[in-house]
Amino acid sequence: MSAPPGMAETLDAIAGDLHALTEDWWLIGSAAMVLMGVDLPAIDDVDILTTPAGARALAARWGVAPTTPGPSERFASELFVQRSDTPLPVEVMAGFRVKAAGRWTPVLPRTRVALSGGWFAPSRDELLEMLALFGRRQDLERAKLLRALV
Repeated sequence: MSAPPGMAETLDAIAGDLHALTEDWWLIGSAAMVLMGVDLPAIDDVDILTTPAGARALAARWGVAPTTPGPSERFASELFVQRSDTPLPVEVMAGFRVKAAGRWTPVLPRTRVALSGGWFAPSRDELLEMLALFGRRQDLERAKLLRALV
């Protein structure tokens, strides 16, 4: 299985910065799923969860300013950092929350599993919980693909 276009190059570009962090960080979403073995033909971006200190450290390394965006209808972050000089955009979220069942639920993984290449992600079960919490059609479809990996 090969990585979707741009993913390997994007991960190569950010690897040193992530591994230099003293804060925990996790790949989530499509990039994590691909590294877990899900065959996705394309992904839109690389999503990373970390702490506010981790997000500030990455922003400083990348020469970008972290933002404090207002919440969308479904998602909110205390800090958001975006890097767009890589083949795929990289989005870093800290203090990440999801609105589900009318309330904001914090999203910070309880597990941290090492994947090939020195990457970290939540456990498969925890990633499935996140996808269900996110609740968008694309998340539920991807959860089916991840569940199919037995």
